[in-house]
Amino acid sequence: MAFSPRAWDIILKSSFFLVGGVAGSMFATHHHHNNLKILRQDLNILHPPTIEFGDEAKTEVSKDPAVKDILKYGNPGPIADALARKAYVAGYDRRLRHPSWTAEHLTAASLRPPPSDGPADRGKSTFREDEDLPIPFRARLQDYFKSGYDRGHMVPAADTKASQDAMDETFLLSNIAPQVGDGFNRHYWAYLEDWCRRLTGTFADVYVFTIPLYLPRMGTDGKWRVTYEVIGSPPNVAVPTHFAKVVLASKPSSPSTPDTLELSAGAFVLPNAAIPDATPMESFSMPIEAVEHAAGLQLLSKAIKAAAKPICATTKCELIIRKFDDAPKRPNPRRTVSAPPK
Repeated sequence: MAFSPRAWDIILKSSFFLVGGVAGSMFATHHHHNNLKILRQDLNILHPPTIEFGDEAKTEVSKDPAVKDILKYGNPGPIADALARKAYVAGYDRRLRHPSWTAEHLTAASLRPPPSDGPADRGKSTFREDEDLPIPFRARLQDYFKSGYDRGHMVPAADTKASQDAMDETFLLSNIAPQVGDGFNRHYWAYLEDWCRRLTGTFADVYVFTIPLYLPRMGTDGKWRVTYEVIGSPPNVAVPTHFAKVVLASKPSSPSTPDTLELSAGAFVLPNAAIPDATPMESFSMPIEAVEHAAGLQLLSKAIKAAAKPICATTKCELIIRKFDDAPKRPNPRRTVSAPPK
């Protein structure tokens, strides 16, 4: 199934604004006690029964005079704040004090600085609180101090090298969630972010959703529970158990039919834990519907998901291993990790 560029643009814009929900389940343990094998087994719960999602989200507030009367002295307001930045949009969860989702549009051109300018320099960017959010609900710099977790970008700074202002916005704490550093944020997660950028070499447009997840786990008594660690003083920033990347990519069907597009999509769910470099990327592949079900979000319409081919069937789901933090001036020789022969 192919879509015209105009229809595709309308669908994608609609999809972004449909993602108004917030994570409905929360679970995490301290990262020092995480067991990668167990956490990967937890992903089995992401295979839900068949669920039908509507194509439209009902977000309109009631206009009933009685409802307005009930709320005339105070409206609790949103749980999630909609944030529109230069290079991404996001929904910020006031309870968890990190994004419930972020969305960005990558192209080969968007990853390059204009000819007249040099690339943005992350050394000039600093982490800071987001003053667009109400003070009581902001994440603060001191919340991460000596927490044992990295300030993990949901929209990577490297995705915004074309603009210093755009890169600076990725350092707002409204774009940050606590992530295990060694083996995850500085390693396997960074490799996955790099893979998303490299997709622009194959596809004309790449749309990336990043979603922190809180997955339940069965206790020794056989009951499922949702718990999670909270950092800060007072404790108020939640630590996700997992993070998901949902990718939708498009390119013209053929040079002779530039007005129609081929779609590819995929979802990957990673535990917030150190992951060995040799772990095949495809071992974290999940149905998009499973991520939507776990997060309480509608990321893409039924029509888009039905039209899209599995992205690992249309391009290589292969990571390039590069020690981003160990040797920034002289990076280790690159090597790739892909799924073993089937």
